[in-house]
Amino acid sequence: MTERMASCGCGQLRVTCTGEPVRISICHCLECQKRTGSVFGTQARFPRAQVTIEGSTTPWVRFGDSGQSATFHFCPVCGSTVYWEPSAMPDFISVAVGAFADPQFPPPFVSVYEERMHPWAPAANDLPMEHMG
Repeated sequence: MTERMASCGCGQLRVTCTGEPVRISICHCLECQKRTGSVFGTQARFPRAQVTIEGSTTPWVRFGDSGQSATFHFCPVCGSTVYWEPSAMPDFISVAVGAFADPQFPPPFVSVYEERMHPWAPAANDLPMEHMG
C-alpha cells in the first residue's frame, strides 16, 4: 500500500497518508489564494483513518461560501499550512499537495471556483520560463 509523507517547511509537523487520496482538487477561491500565497490551492483528501499526524499545530477556523467551517492546521514554528479538517466531512482530512514535495504526486481531477481563476493560470506552461535545475 502506498504511503506518502507531507510536512511543513521546517519538518516539525508531519502527516503520513496511507493509500490513495479519494479526491485531488484545485481550488481557485480567493481564500485558497490568500492561504497559499499562490493563484490556487491544490489539496488531496484522505479518509481520516488513513492519516497519522505528528507534531504540534496552530489551528484556525474559517467559514467558506457554503457556511461550513474548516479547521486549518499550521506549523507554529514556520507557519506552513499542512492539513485541514472540513466540518462537513469529519471522516476526512485534506492535505496540501505541495506539502508532499513530490513532483510525482497524482494530478488533480477536480477544479472548483473557476470563475475566480486568474485568466493566465491555465496558460502557465506556455509562458517563456527561465528554466532552472
